[in-house]
Amino acid sequence: MAAKEVLRDIKSTLEDCVGHKIRLKANRGRKKVYERTGILEQTYPNIFVIKLDEHHSVARRVSFSYTDVLTETVELTVYRGGQEQRIEAAKA
Repeated sequence: MAAKEVLRDIKSTLEDCVGHKIRLKANRGRKKVYERTGILEQTYPNIFVIKLDEHHSVARRVSFSYTDVLTETVELTVYRGGQEQRIEAAKA
């Protein structure tokens, strides 16, 4: 039950950050780390979507689950009003 509450906390924190600039650091396995910046575009019941700041003709979006944040596969830092806020699971 505690894991569900932590996931709910992560989701509510991200819902407050929709529309803000976000830095994404994702572990893709086998020593591959993916670092990008973008805008937190939308949250859904099981995933969140980030629109990446890349200079292509087509906007690129990536999605991750809240479990990725819980397991630290994805690290998120939100930029709000000149300050950085790291999104992470609450330590019990």
